[in-house]
Amino acid sequence: MPTYILLTTLTAQGVQTLKSNPARLREVNKDVEELGARVLHQWATLGPFDFLNVVEAPDEATISKVSVALGARGSAKLQTVTALSIDEFLAALE
Repeated sequence: MPTYILLTTLTAQGVQTLKSNPARLREVNKDVEELGARVLHQWATLGPFDFLNVVEAPDEATISKVSVALGARGSAKLQTVTALSIDEFLAALE
């Protein structure tokens, strides 16, 4: 299944939500699953992004749906990129 990297920056609203309800962070993973994708790994990061998530989704349409649905909440801004394993990358070069 294709892998995607979601780079997330919280808005002021998102920071307030996280501060008042830290458990909401894990609940979002359930929301992602309901949209047809699955969070494989999740890290809080320092720098320009607050979170980095590695997500599996069956196709670009599904991950687009996830990105739009999460972004529409107003608590985060997302950037989504496609990721290839090194083996997939090398196979594409052959």
